[in-house]
Amino acid sequence: MGYETWLVLFLGMMTALLLYNVVQWSLYRERIYGLYTVYLLVWLAYFPLRSFSDFPDNAAHFIRITGPMLAYFVYYDFTIAFLNLRTYRPGLLRLFRGVQTGLIAYLLLEVGFCFITDYWRLPVHELIHTGVRLSLAVLSGYIIGTIYQRKDPVRRLFITGSALLVLGALTAMILTMTLPLDGPAYFWLVPLTYLQIGIVLELIFFSVGLAYRHRRDLLKKTLFEQALTRERKQRQRDYTEARQVVELLQQEVDEMHMRALQAQISPHFLFNSLNSLSALIADEPPKAEQFVDELSSVYRYVLQANDRELTSLAMEMKFINSYYHLLKTRYGQGISLKVSINPAYEDHLLPPLTLQLLIENAVKHNIVAQNTPLTIQIFTNNTGALVVRNNLQRKGANRLTSTKKGLQNINMKYKLLNQSPLDIHESDISFDVIVPLIPATAQIAF
Repeated sequence: MGYETWLVLFLGMMTALLLYNVVQWSLYRERIYGLYTVYLLVWLAYFPLRSFSDFPDNAAHFIRITGPMLAYFVYYDFTIAFLNLRTYRPGLLRLFRGVQTGLIAYLLLEVGFCFITDYWRLPVHELIHTGVRLSLAVLSGYIIGTIYQRKDPVRRLFITGSALLVLGALTAMILTMTLPLDGPAYFWLVPLTYLQIGIVLELIFFSVGLAYRHRRDLLKKTLFEQALTRERKQRQRDYTEARQVVELLQQEVDEMHMRALQAQISPHFLFNSLNSLSALIADEPPKAEQFVDELSSVYRYVLQANDRELTSLAMEMKFINSYYHLLKTRYGQGISLKVSINPAYEDHLLPPLTLQLLIENAVKHNIVAQNTPLTIQIFTNNTGALVVRNNLQRKGANRLTSTKKGLQNINMKYKLLNQSPLDIHESDISFDVIVPLIPATAQIAF
């Protein structure tokens, strides 16, 4: 097979490798594939241009010398990207940049030799070129030995390809100096053939190395994503468990707070009741006995109320009727209670002892006397809320010293139940407290 046939075959292989690399570049969009494409294009352009016979002698000489040098310049950039020398070997990176600077200087020098002077015709020029090639070969041997020490399959594939290129270039250089120029044109007797074989083998190893590198990176990425997914799921489970623990703890705290609020009522209520009983014992012993019976019934409800957060309106009103009897026993005609509740709301819920506290506040802060009776009304309005109203006849001193602790107590209960607070309206003649009623079917959560 003649060299011309081999050259066509060689260029076909190079074109196939170029097309394969372009496909890879379009898929992965990495800079390394761009550098590889430029490297391939330099070689693809170099050999047809070198075989073209219509160039002037100096231009043909310039192409013969500078084509490989330009390819080597791109090769160093490609090697830096492939081996990640910026982090892997910064010292080697500085060496590569120095060699690239030297190659640019040499290319500029050749421009002067070939196009400005006739120095390219002198034998010494060829010696200089041979010295440059030998220097690059020695440097390549050092780089190959340095990188081959790392037991990394990708780097070894790459550097093996580089070694094959150096071997092919050295073989071509030696054959150029030893074979006769007018020998037969069989392809194995043409020195360029061995450089081309070295280039093909180099590019095959490069392509395999790139494919292996990408597969390894993809595997690492997959393993990392799997580990990240597992960690994310574990964190989500930990977060869910922690949130459940926090919710349980918050619920326990809220329940304890609710118990504490309810416990505040009992001593206060008992204290007021005992004061009333003390007065009755001294003034009206028969009523005191009746008062004790009513007090027993009322206090039983108070104790039961401490065990639950909500009670029905019907149960609360039953308790209020007993409580009102206690007040009636003490104040007689000085107090009256009027109740008008829509039966449709009797199964609605509210915190226990809410109405008792409101009535107690009304008695505490207003004058209760036979000639100026305190009238308390409990009724449902058209919005489905419960209204507790009393006529306003305040005790002057109490109005200044009132802490509104009772209303704050009720509002705190509603807040813990995630419900709307009390709505309070005061006029010159009346004081209204609008108590939200909670439907029995509502989902209550602390």
